[in-house]
Amino acid sequence: VQLQASGGGLVQAGGSLRLSCVVSGGTFSRYVMGWFRQAPGKEREFVAAINWIGGATYYADYVKGRFTISRDNAKNTVTLQMNSLKPEDTAVYYCAAGRPVLASMGRGYDYWGQGTQVTVSS
Repeated sequence: VQLQASGGGLVQAGGSLRLSCVVSGGTFSRYVMGWFRQAPGKEREFVAAINWIGGATYYADYVKGRFTISRDNAKNTVTLQMNSLKPEDTAVYYCAAGRPVLASMGRGYDYWGQGTQVTVSS
């Protein structure tokens, strides 16, 4: 199973970015899909997740109301729409696939993408 993330970039505070992650080589619809991020010098942290049929979504408190996760099982793609970005959102963002017991726990995911850099300037 391979995950390919894209859509990162440089944006000013208050701006928006849309991240995408395409999954190949597996049965996409069976996976919980998650987004995590890691800033320099910090541990990886949970951002958002969506279950395999897209009926349930989960967000970290620090992105709730600003970020939206969605998935298209026909296109094997999960998307993270990020609005009202803040400088503290600067990090490398990773998509992940798996069947975690708890969606926010990174070790429950089996497959990870390579990461895409998001930089928010003040």
